[in-house]
Amino acid sequence: MEAKKKLSTFVIHAVCVLVSITMLIPFLWMVLTAFKSVPESTQVDPFIIFPTVWRTEAFTAVMENMNFMLLYKNTLLLIFFRVLCAVLTATLAGYAFARLNFKGKNVMFSLVLFQMMIPSQIFIIPQYIMVSKIGALNSIFGLVFPGLVTAFGTFLLKQAYMTLPKDLEEAARLDGCNIPQTFVFIMAPLARSSMVALGIFTAVFAFKDLMWPMIVNTEKDMLTLSSALAKMQGQYATNFPQLMAASLIACLPMIVIYVIFQKQFIEGIATSGGKL
Repeated sequence: MEAKKKLSTFVIHAVCVLVSITMLIPFLWMVLTAFKSVPESTQVDPFIIFPTVWRTEAFTAVMENMNFMLLYKNTLLLIFFRVLCAVLTATLAGYAFARLNFKGKNVMFSLVLFQMMIPSQIFIIPQYIMVSKIGALNSIFGLVFPGLVTAFGTFLLKQAYMTLPKDLEEAARLDGCNIPQTFVFIMAPLARSSMVALGIFTAVFAFKDLMWPMIVNTEKDMLTLSSALAKMQGQYATNFPQLMAASLIACLPMIVIYVIFQKQFIEGIATSGGKL
């Protein structure tokens, strides 16, 4: 029985290692390509994986041609305001749907679930018209606009508040707390881990958002990292070492965020049961 358990554990670990290696291959390929020459990056020989000479010209070229400080600023502002708006609106709406009784509650929450089932691309045209009408094109507000509210965050926080015992609210009511006081001092602090998970999810979604930044912001000074990288792909030819070098530099913020919030990131996935 013990030998069978060890064999099962070994097989599970082996599968996990193989899956992890498979997921790391694109990242390793990006790193290796960034140090290759253009002919090496476009050759089809599968046995030539490492560059013959480790070159840094691609990094030098993209640092000279691209204003990464401005791109970082625009991207970080996008992430910050989307996280702030998403956490604020989702925790308020989630508490209302989970704990309060009001007319039309089920219908309104059904609309939230309905929005989660519709592809986000469907909302791009009406969102663009609204941003254009208020004169917010090529601005940070235009980038943040689709993330002012989040259906996923509302659902996530609603589930978090539903897991809390009702005795807490009853005890707060007996102590003289009204609904806002109960929310601010009792319920919201207990849902803090779910708020952090939502913030991390929102940051990842905002960082890798490509279509909306390319549509709403067309000026060079208002590009984000994702849209700037997309514009590096030429119509007839692409300098892959420079593209991979820029992609590697662009990944640094999310790598830092993951290293800092690794525990909360994993807890958020386990709590929500979702995936990226």
